[in-house]
Amino acid sequence: MKTHFRLAATLLTTMTLSGCIWAPGQHLRVSELDHARGSTDGKLELVTITPKLIAMDAASEREATLPQALLNYNPEPYRVGVGDSLYVTVWDHPELTVPAGPQQTPNLAGRAVQSDGAIFYPYIGIVGAAGNTPAQIREEISRRLAKYVESPQVDVSVLTYGSQRVWVTGAAQQATPITLGTSPLTLADAISQAGLSAAGADLSGVQLSRDGQTYSIDLEALASRFGGRQIYLKDGDSIYVPFLDRKEIFVVGEVMQPGAFSFRTGDVSLNQALGRARGLSQTTSSGNAVYVIRGSANLQAKPSTVYQLEARSPAAFAVGSQFKLLPGDVVFVGAAGVTRWSRFVNQLLPFSSIISSAASARNDLDN
Repeated sequence: MKTHFRLAATLLTTMTLSGCIWAPGQHLRVSELDHARGSTDGKLELVTITPKLIAMDAASEREATLPQALLNYNPEPYRVGVGDSLYVTVWDHPELTVPAGPQQTPNLAGRAVQSDGAIFYPYIGIVGAAGNTPAQIREEISRRLAKYVESPQVDVSVLTYGSQRVWVTGAAQQATPITLGTSPLTLADAISQAGLSAAGADLSGVQLSRDGQTYSIDLEALASRFGGRQIYLKDGDSIYVPFLDRKEIFVVGEVMQPGAFSFRTGDVSLNQALGRARGLSQTTSSGNAVYVIRGSANLQAKPSTVYQLEARSPAAFAVGSQFKLLPGDVVFVGAAGVTRWSRFVNQLLPFSSIISSAASARNDLDN
């Protein structure tokens, strides 16, 4: 029995002198964080969440701008292309408008732009269409038709569009091409036409690929911070709407319901994340050990950042409500010192029983 107590005492002393009391589960060592505080030469940088930090982040958001290449683009007048179908009207001359007679439907009366970019029209023959606007085609037909019809009044409209299109993929109900027409098409319009997976679409990280370059666009910010500015699409644009399962935050440690949580909006606060996890455990958590761990893609160039919220007082959560999280952030709530000690003792007791049994058996053998 003396051996048992001596060994247990030695183990306790060793764990105490090591600088922290070991306990099952994860916890952040205060010594490591103190060493990292304000440091940029290691793999961690500790930053305290304060009103000043919140104000700096808010200022950065206000200064954020959309790429000028997108904002400055204004659609040109629609130019006809191969695959379009034109409807040509010559007033007071129905035989030219619908050559097959009134029984022919307008859809069949359309003149398709062939692979050579031209259409055929009675009396005047081949008319170049591809690359021209409907107005330019109208002027060409009017000029050439004037040899056969006195003062022709001609109108040219696009019956069906098929030459210019954009693609919407990802969390869309219909991953299908969307044709461009004479009316400019906006990014929001295209996404609306494609339809969205209501349960899985992330509108804060829409990817627009144009001319070999990809832009990340937050549609919520477009409406709120940029005064509803519209982004117009051009032929060949590709739009990818990401899924929500790629946008998660992780809440672990001393919370009521740890786990991974997805969110739709681009603005999720620390308080909202803790709320998703049903709040801090009132019996085991340390109010001074609420951390947000934000990894770095390149640790050689930039350290990962650990943000600390000193939440011993409920008033601290007023700051937490303004601290915005990013996808991939890990919210860690550490255990109180008494909790770690309790867990350590609970782990030690079975080990002590084993030692006691071994000592008793040894005494029996000696006797």
